[in-house]
Amino acid sequence: MRRFWKSVGLEQGTYGYGIRLDGRALKTPMRNELYLPTKALADAVVAEWEGVAEEIDPAAMPMTGFANAAIDHVAPDRAAFAASIAAYAESDAFCYRAEPDEPLAPKQAEIWGPWLEWAQGRYDVSFRIVHGVLHEPQPEATLEKLRAAVLARGTFELAAMAKLAHLAGSLVAVLAIVERAGTPAALWEVVCLEELWQEQNWGADYWAQKNRSDREAEFLHAAHFLELLRI
Repeated sequence: MRRFWKSVGLEQGTYGYGIRLDGRALKTPMRNELYLPTKALADAVVAEWEGVAEEIDPAAMPMTGFANAAIDHVAPDRAAFAASIAAYAESDAFCYRAEPDEPLAPKQAEIWGPWLEWAQGRYDVSFRIVHGVLHEPQPEATLEKLRAAVLARGTFELAAMAKLAHLAGSLVAVLAIVERAGTPAALWEVVCLEELWQEQNWGADYWAQKNRSDREAEFLHAAHFLELLRI
């Protein structure tokens, strides 16, 4: 779609800040009115729409995308959406380690262990460490508490958390970002431990690095969206 508007504005209403294109309400893909809960997020979305030169490129408008997802996909069934995010606790990447005699195992324990310890203290849970790739269930009490922690987050937060969980494969990493227990950039290095270890030992591949760089950009956009919800 080509740019058809001349001006982008804000209008504060009952549900937050609405975006106006030449005075008309901006709608989501499902034709709901797009609104933002904080002024900082609204300003970021305005900047994305003001930045459109000729053609709309959704990839260049991540804040708008997360807001659309919150309104169109999270809000209609928030509990079900939260459950899909909480499901990452069942096979959290930080719990799955190389066999104890493999060189990677000590590095995983060094880097991932402290984050599991953080989650254990923060949510009063315990984790089962699995060596190998075969699935082993986590304690049901742990899963219940982490489900509750996810369900407690807001609609707009959940939209960004879903992206973070998909990219990280770790609910612990997502909650650490939500709770500001670590910086998104540092946690991205943590979740990419195995990839970075492989590169260090076997050499880098251009396309693998590019793929990781693209995923990092998405990860940081999602984390930035969360931060804008707090301002």
